[in-house]
Amino acid sequence: MQFIPHAYQRYCIDKTVNQNKIGLFLDMGLGKTIITLSAIYELKYSRFAIRKVLIIAPKKVAEATWQREARKWDGVGILRISTVLGSLKKRIKALNTPADIYIINRENVTWLVDYYKNAWPFDMVVVDESSSFKNHTAKRFKSLAYMHNHIKRMVLLTGTPAPNGLIDLWAQVYLLDRGESLGKTYTGFRDYYFEPDQRSREMVYSYKPKSDSNDSIMTAISGLCISMKADDYLELPPVINDIKYVQLDAKAKKAYEDMERTSVLELIEAGEDITALSAAALSTKLQQLANGAVYDGDRNVHEIHGCKIEAFMELVEQLNGKPALVFYNFKHDCERLKAALAKTKLRVCELKGADDEIAWNAGEIDILLAHPASTAYGLNLQDGGNHVIWFGLNWSLELYQQANKRLHRQGQMEKVIIHHLICEGTRDEDMMDALAQKDQAQEYVLQSLKARIDKYRKDD
Repeated sequence: MQFIPHAYQRYCIDKTVNQNKIGLFLDMGLGKTIITLSAIYELKYSRFAIRKVLIIAPKKVAEATWQREARKWDGVGILRISTVLGSLKKRIKALNTPADIYIINRENVTWLVDYYKNAWPFDMVVVDESSSFKNHTAKRFKSLAYMHNHIKRMVLLTGTPAPNGLIDLWAQVYLLDRGESLGKTYTGFRDYYFEPDQRSREMVYSYKPKSDSNDSIMTAISGLCISMKADDYLELPPVINDIKYVQLDAKAKKAYEDMERTSVLELIEAGEDITALSAAALSTKLQQLANGAVYDGDRNVHEIHGCKIEAFMELVEQLNGKPALVFYNFKHDCERLKAALAKTKLRVCELKGADDEIAWNAGEIDILLAHPASTAYGLNLQDGGNHVIWFGLNWSLELYQQANKRLHRQGQMEKVIIHHLICEGTRDEDMMDALAQKDQAQEYVLQSLKARIDKYRKDD
């Protein structure tokens, strides 16, 4: 198939070819993969400017996404790809296989740096989903940063550059310019652009941007990074957010309030207590309890109520046979959903691999159960339906946005409706609020870095 780039894609390809270090903060569905492959093809076979390319990606993406995209299009299909995954023996064999592109999962970056040291052979590095390198204390970040002088070209790809706010940008931008834009150290960046937010007498728990920091940060990195929102460049059907509030019955409400107040839920039937020993553990228990079941210390499941399951089944009934992609948070959520759905004639499947993706897109599945972490990157599910149901949320804006984009992406022909089952008066409401607040910071990053290429859009 011939790839004819849209104007915004041509712009990004040209910038990637002509600029040695660049961040492409492109919204999901805008074609980051084919844009990057096209740039690699031109640099390798038209300009002879690079020798070996390393792509660092999430494991599932590293397994198949780049390879599948390369095979799909004429031209870039000649790029030789070696997948560096599996056992030590398999990884070393893949590294010694002649290729243009070597793809490795992000968990093996430190191993790769230790393996090559100063004999590092990759003059171009692509970091797919660079937000996974936002932690400046992580080994993967330190290892890749150590290779800076050996890397002539670097491309960062992500649709969520600041999932937890602007403070996430420092480590990613540091990989591009060694601190020229945002400062040589994370502490210096934080102290210059941020001020303490939540704190105790001696401990600062979080930071917030100073009054003029948003504009200052965006100005500082505007020469390095391009940002585009899918809403501006793709004519996709709109997204409809549907919040369905779930009332807990009296027994479930009392159980929730007791745990929230005392951190202990007494399971009379089981004759034992489940104790939340910390705020984080308590928060997790409350999330589980809002969904209807909790784990004890031995990972045994105790079902407390069926309020949300009942609301879910009513929602499925209201869909009148339309397929739905259902996201759960805890494993016991998935098992309880499967048990409830087993009483229907619906075709139910838990997403585990490529075969399930194919079956969903072929219309062979009515309810596809998935954990958002398993669908965050690389899956195209837009052909199988247009309804998303969040049975259980989590705190990650990145996972939330990426999961929703499995249906709302190029090729989707219908309005995507995202249903949220929210138990009133529980952590469900807190998570919705937290995701909304994080989204404000994320939106600012994307809006303030938008590429001004109106002429390209007009020419398209």
